[in-house]
Amino acid sequence: MWRDFAKASETSDAASPVLRVHAAGGALELMKYSMRKAKQDQVVSKGAPKVDPQVVSATGQEVTLRDCVDGTRWLLYKLNGELKNDVPGSHTKADATVRFDGGTWKVSKLYLYQAGSC
Repeated sequence: MWRDFAKASETSDAASPVLRVHAAGGALELMKYSMRKAKQDQVVSKGAPKVDPQVVSATGQEVTLRDCVDGTRWLLYKLNGELKNDVPGSHTKADATVRFDGGTWKVSKLYLYQAGSC
């Protein structure tokens, strides 16, 4: 899901079909919102987050994950290629629920805490 999110954020395309590959429900809506907001702000992202999710709980159809997403190499850029600002990326606590959906595991819930939360 994070690779898909990073790929779509290169163009801030909320309609990118890649977003649906590994996300559904609230997680998909959060990513689409993020893309629409970035498009409105006229920014795109370059790079990718570094993730290392830990399993909090699991059943046969659902897994709950927690991570500290490292966004220090996933930054916002203006459309002219300049950095949006001089604020470096940060570490963000993330909670996710992954469900087995139509033969594929997809993130269905995603909660991102404030920047610097871990």
